[in-house]
Amino acid sequence: MTQKPIQMKSSTHSVRWWRNRNDQIDTAPPYQRRGRLWSDTDKAYLIDSILNEFDVPKIYMADFTYGDSALNLKRLPYAIIDGRQRWEAILDFYEGRLTLNDDFVLLERPTLRLAGLAFKDLQKNFPEVAERFEEYELSVMSVITGNEDLINELFVRLNRSKPLTGAEIRNAMKGPAPALIRQIAKHEFFTADISFPVQRGDDWNAAAKMLSFEYFDELRATKKRDLNNFVKETGELPQTRLELAGRQVVETLTDMTEIFLPKDRLLASSGVIPVYFWFVRGRRQTDLPRIREFLVQFEALRSANRDVVKQEPNSTQVDRELVEYDHYNRSTNDLQSHEGRYRILVSRFNTWVKSKRRS
Repeated sequence: MTQKPIQMKSSTHSVRWWRNRNDQIDTAPPYQRRGRLWSDTDKAYLIDSILNEFDVPKIYMADFTYGDSALNLKRLPYAIIDGRQRWEAILDFYEGRLTLNDDFVLLERPTLRLAGLAFKDLQKNFPEVAERFEEYELSVMSVITGNEDLINELFVRLNRSKPLTGAEIRNAMKGPAPALIRQIAKHEFFTADISFPVQRGDDWNAAAKMLSFEYFDELRATKKRDLNNFVKETGELPQTRLELAGRQVVETLTDMTEIFLPKDRLLASSGVIPVYFWFVRGRRQTDLPRIREFLVQFEALRSANRDVVKQEPNSTQVDRELVEYDHYNRSTNDLQSHEGRYRILVSRFNTWVKSKRRS
């Protein structure tokens, strides 16, 4: 009999049972979205649902207890496919990092004053409520397959109705590009220098844009469909060209770490990162030490110019090229925007360098 490429088995175990096995669960396999996305209020609302015995959506886990699998990268029995935010909320409450919401009411016994309490408070003063939490039966769907593409496809399907970002969806797509994008996003430039949040994959997004530019050796449109098509197309071609592009991206990022500061205020927006990347890529090594000083002055001029525009838009003091740059900066994924901002940066930089040499 032919074995199904993917099998699913439903089971229930208590919160306590799963918590005791937490060190056996890979909570961050490659296809997963990043954790810590829920607010404390959202997480506490899930605990509210558990204590009031409402149904909680099932958690999907890759189950490696049925045999060896090449997908079991961390050599653990389980890996979460869907439900990471729910599991983190449960653990946070269990381990004292989360308290019940201020408006919490136990519907069965509304006179109990439980709002704002932590799990240890329940154990001490309301042991039967604590027991209710520990004994709550979590519904878990065990997924058994050795096919990573099927797990990635399952993750995307389970999250179709949820607000996944383009970066998160691409991260679960087939082919070599998602893993390479993740690797690029681990570079020191992303881990130390950028100052924008990355919980929803903005670093993956920026890395994908850089890789696309390098792969095609030109600036490209970087809207969601463009990057998705890039990931799909490279998945069907020999990997040599993609790997070379990845190495070249890393080389430029290494140059960028010599230019920018940790948590640099110049890197507070992900939309400008690909243009800075292409700008640095095209400079000579002797130019690199000058770039940050130029960008600081350039941004100061832009800010001052915007003030002039607000006060007197028709003034001869308005720098129209900087107005044009600001216009391009509103649509950061258009090809015209990439090309326009890059052109202005190059022109301004060359003029600035010449003026520095004369002074």
